[in-house]
Amino acid sequence: MFLIHDRQLKALIQDTNTVSKESLAAAEKEAKAKGKRLRDVLLAQSLIQEEELHRLEAYILGIPFVDLEKETIDPKVLSIIPEPIAKKNNIVAFKLDGKDLQVAMIDPADIQTIEFIKKKTELRILPRLTSTASIKHALQQYQKSLAAEFGELIKKDVAEALVVKGEDVDLSSEKDLKKMAEDLPVIRIVDSVIRHAILQQASDIHIEPQEHEVIVRYRLDGILHDQMKLPKEIAPGIVARIKVMSNLKLDEHRLPQDGRFKIETPEYKFSVRVSILPIFDGEKIVMRLLPEGAQGFSLEKLGFFGEMLERVHRAIRKPTGILLATGPTGSGKTTTLYTILDMLNTPGVNISTVEDPIEYRMPRVNQTQVRPEIGLSFANGLRALLRQDPNIIMVGEIRDNETAGLAINAALTGHLVLSTLHTNSASGALPRLLDMHVEPFLIASTVNAIIAQRLVRTLCGEKEMRPLTDAELATMSKQVNLDRILEALKHERIVDAKARIETIEWGHPKPSDQCPDGYHGRVGIHEVLQISSAIQELIMKNATADQIEEQGRKEGMLTMLEDGFVKAAEGITSLEEVLRVTSE
Repeated sequence: MFLIHDRQLKALIQDTNTVSKESLAAAEKEAKAKGKRLRDVLLAQSLIQEEELHRLEAYILGIPFVDLEKETIDPKVLSIIPEPIAKKNNIVAFKLDGKDLQVAMIDPADIQTIEFIKKKTELRILPRLTSTASIKHALQQYQKSLAAEFGELIKKDVAEALVVKGEDVDLSSEKDLKKMAEDLPVIRIVDSVIRHAILQQASDIHIEPQEHEVIVRYRLDGILHDQMKLPKEIAPGIVARIKVMSNLKLDEHRLPQDGRFKIETPEYKFSVRVSILPIFDGEKIVMRLLPEGAQGFSLEKLGFFGEMLERVHRAIRKPTGILLATGPTGSGKTTTLYTILDMLNTPGVNISTVEDPIEYRMPRVNQTQVRPEIGLSFANGLRALLRQDPNIIMVGEIRDNETAGLAINAALTGHLVLSTLHTNSASGALPRLLDMHVEPFLIASTVNAIIAQRLVRTLCGEKEMRPLTDAELATMSKQVNLDRILEALKHERIVDAKARIETIEWGHPKPSDQCPDGYHGRVGIHEVLQISSAIQELIMKNATADQIEEQGRKEGMLTMLEDGFVKAAEGITSLEEVLRVTSE
């Protein structure tokens, strides 16, 4: 960090009358007593604004001061310094004049960074001093320029694709479709759509043909957002290109098709799962983006804590039995099971899975893809797996009586079985198994624990923590048992033992330029039902889901809703978000 002597700063403040004599003398005295720099004391006591201080420092250093807070930088100039370097070193290129590049910095004495950029760009670097707020505003423009850049690229490529298309293409001819898929503008459009989605951290890309146009949407943090509209004429080219990449039949337009392909660049590596479905206006494409080589999750990172974490650990430490993960599609069940498999994946065990589809590749795990068209169903796959001497088995989903029966038998014959079920709550999984004609005594003796979960969006760094208003409390009390929520918060030591529901502060989203909705990323809210002897008795009596849940709560089970409220009180998510996902 550049150093300006306190004596120089004091002299200039006195010359410019920026701070009163008395305040300056008091600040100088405190700086000496505490061994601090004068500038830091002046800022801490709000005797001078940061921007004003930077202007004075710029004058002393003989370097011009620039304020970029209201400036829009030319994207071409901004991109001279790559975003990672700009963020790491708080340096932004904002003006290019011939071979002279003006850069705004917080620390103009950072010679190393200046020399590095000079070598990379072969330009003369002119450092300018700026404030933290100014740099922050400039860094935000990288995202905007990126979106604009993609928008311009796609517009250009669409115009080219329409020119290339020219004469009509025979959509039943594989040769014509292959030629269309190899057109450079079409290749660039598809590449740009995928790259833009990856940079935005989307989980899915939806390409939806309408009557007059094609809509492209990205799923960001679980919610779909419109991204762009493309002319209807280039839809066949996009579909053909994605079919070529996924190795699918080009001339099949009447039946659904599934495939996958990989994308590798020096920055990222993704496996893309493709689903193509014929609809009235053409073929709809959904691409699921699965990061490869991503850092392994831990149960704590997924949102498990306290007693619920202990319950999961107890269930997986048992050498036999069944652990079920339940919830709707897209609630993170598979990720939870993969995380557990990763924990169990040691050289001393044989792990085999039968999945549809295989979401993530795992080293040392034998993964089998279900192929119903050739007779390889979950049941057949599981039957074959049992002859492969496994210790741990993961069945992607229990969908029918046969698979349920085989999973139960596998648990009875000394295997640990992990699987998923589509039910709304942990207790709802037990009646669901009874519906599949599994005998109650078999369920009671094999199921170790059941996890139910949903994904909630997490609040950004800038968030609002405030108590509920009277109107909000009145609405909330109709939806949830607030006394029980308060009890759960006290039990988890999130709030003081004397706290009242009216005084507790909850997280609320605060929209900003970086987080337009106030959210970024997702975390799980869970409930873990441990099958105790009391619950086993209830299963034997064919009890309802409500009776089983009531017993689970008596034994200390935190429900998903309560877990969500705990996370909202910690400022991880918001009450609105918890109620949105639990009431869906």
